[in-house]
Order: sequence, then C-alpha cells, then structure tokens
Amino acid sequence: MEEAVLAQLLDPAVLERLDGIDHKPSQELAIATRLRKDGIEPALAAELLLQAQLRQEAVAKFGPFAERMLFTRDGLAQATRLSVAAHHARRMLVGEPDIVGDLGCGLGADSMALAGMGGATRVEAIDADPVTAALAAYNLRSLDTVTVAQGRAEEADLDRFDAIWLDPARRTGDGRTTAVRRLNDPEAFSPSLSWAFGTADRVASVGIKLGPALNHDLIPDGWEAQWVSESGDVVEVALYHGEVRDRPGRSALVTGPRGTLRVHESEVPDDDEDGIGELGEYLFEPDGAIVRAGLVTALCGPLDMRRVSGPIAYLTGDRLPQGAAAAAVSSYRIVDVLPAGIKPLRRALVERGIGRVIIKKRGADIVPDQVRRQLKLPAGDTATLVFTRLGEDHVVLLTQPETGEQS
Repeated sequence: MEEAVLAQLLDPAVLERLDGIDHKPSQELAIATRLRKDGIEPALAAELLLQAQLRQEAVAKFGPFAERMLFTRDGLAQATRLSVAAHHARRMLVGEPDIVGDLGCGLGADSMALAGMGGATRVEAIDADPVTAALAAYNLRSLDTVTVAQGRAEEADLDRFDAIWLDPARRTGDGRTTAVRRLNDPEAFSPSLSWAFGTADRVASVGIKLGPALNHDLIPDGWEAQWVSESGDVVEVALYHGEVRDRPGRSALVTGPRGTLRVHESEVPDDDEDGIGELGEYLFEPDGAIVRAGLVTALCGPLDMRRVSGPIAYLTGDRLPQGAAAAAVSSYRIVDVLPAGIKPLRRALVERGIGRVIIKKRGADIVPDQVRRQLKLPAGDTATLVFTRLGEDHVVLLTQPETGEQS
C-alpha cells in the first residue's frame, strides 16, 4: 500500500465506506463502478476492495476483530494467529513486566494479545515500515496500554523494557515497489539474529519469533526453542530466554481440537539410535512441530511406539493413542504391505477395487503426481499409500486414516 493511499484510507468517511462493503468476488466490478461514480479515485477504490477481501481472509487469524482492522496482503500472511499470540503473551507476561517492547510488531497481533492479557502492563510496539506501523496503530487504537511508533528495533532504548518480543523481518522488499523475497541468511534478517540474541544481555526476558525451518545449530546455549503447530500447521519456532524460559533446549507445542501436548528434548531416550521394531497394526506420522524439533523418538516410550527406520519420521505400534497424546500424531491403520514396482502395485490396487490414492512419502525418491499418472487406476475406492522404508527396505504401505485426515 502506498503511503498516499493509506492517508486517504484513514479518512473516517472512507473507513465508513469500507465498513459498508460486503465483499463478494462476483460483485467486485459493480462495487468498484459504484465507488468511482461516487468520486473515489481508482487507486483508493482498489484498496477498499482489497481491504474488504483481506478482512474476510483475516477472520481465520483474528476472528471477529478482523472486521475492524486494516491489512496488507504480505502483512496478513506473516501475522501471528491470535490464538498463538495469546500463547506468546502468557509466556512473556509471566514475570508481570511493567513495559514490554514488541519490536517488529507487524500488524499488531502480539501487541493485541499482550495488552489484552497484561492488565496494567504497558506495550510499546515498533515497526520499521511506516505503512505497517500506521496500520498497527489503527488496529490497536482501542487499547489504551499500547503505543505504536515507527522505527528500527536496533535503535530502540532496550533499557526501558522489562521484556521484549522480537519478530525479525525475514523477507526483503516492500511488496509495493519491489518483489518480496524470503531471506535465508539469519544475519540478513532485520534485525539480525545475532543482534536479537544479544538483547538477552540487557533485557531480563526475551522472546524471538522465527520461521520453523531454523537450523538447530543456531540455537545458543541456555535458550529454549519451541516449535509450535496449531491444528496441524507448523507456524513458528519461538526462542525464549530469562524469566520466560521454561527449560533450555528444544521443545514442541502441539495444539488443536484434539488437545494440547508439550514435548521436550529431555524426553528423548538415551538410546535414540535404537528403537526400530517390527511393523505394527498402525502407522503414525508425528506432528510437524515434533519433527522440526527433532523429537520424534520422544514419543516412543510414552505412546508405546517404535520407529520404522532410523532416518524416517514415521512410527508404528499396535494401539491408538488416547486423550491429548492423540494430538501428537496422525494415525493410519495398515491394511497391507504392497510391492513398490508400478506394475505389481497397480495390479494389487485394482484387485482390491482401489481407484483413487492419496500418496504420502518419507525416505522414498518418488514424485506423487507422477506415480498417480503411471498407475492409471480405474474408478474405485480411496486409499492412502505410504512410500517409505522398513529398516533399509523400500516398501509401499496400504493404509486407511484413523483420524479422518487425508493429506
């Protein structure tokens, strides 16, 4: 969004027009025509339509708050879900800080949660991008314990904060005049990862939100790194230091409709290289946060499971997990072990009346879409094929999901 368009958008009369737009793709042309007839400039009319669309999309992250917020496309994509922001806030507020700095506040989700759960805690939100900072100020306007300013995290007065929450920018480009590109070098983040870690020397409590692909070798000693998934989506890894840290090391938080489960690297058995066993009645695919955190084998003992192969993140066992433990895995009943070759595999599937397959793979050098085309199955029932390894042997498991999930 251009700053000139933002200035027009923030006019109360324009915002009132935005509130009155009921966005439907089939009506966009009619709405745009009506806006232009009413004297709305084309750029502003396009932005109003975009904002109406983004508000609808934002409900998944912000719930009913979305209908009174403003967004950018890229900002919404990177915004923290409010449910996850609430988890951040619970941790960052554990020491009852007087002032929390939200550095790299984006559209304001974490500040919203911090202010909503922090009582008298003051939140000072800062973002380097002037448009983003202005949108955050608008989105947080009703929270009297929050202030928003435009500026760089590196220039903030850290000594005034009791705790800071950092969300380094991991993309380059503003999405308006230049293409947005994901950054892979942590020292190219804004602020850099080394600067972010260095804040722990001056601030009692520090939390840092990063992408879930973070290399484990980058985690400093004494920090906790918690991978988080919500309803099957791995959304982040958050690093904590100081009062807000539970235990140093890698952990995973799995949340969703089936419950909440926390796993820590201290639960990984000492004989992590062992534990490979016979194929059981079920195949289990650990949640992505557990896989990212490298904690797959921590499930073996508590859930009475065993690995199918050393390097493969699949487990097997003879009973389904119950309660919150069920959130840790997707479960599949193993129907049969089929041949891996295309011709014998097709013959086995046709004999069983299977005409549509969902293909999963770990440790198998295949392209699922290519395999589907090669199988050329006639119409029939649906099944899930898992291309993987048992020990060192490549196999195809014919399975049926026990959780209703087919992905």
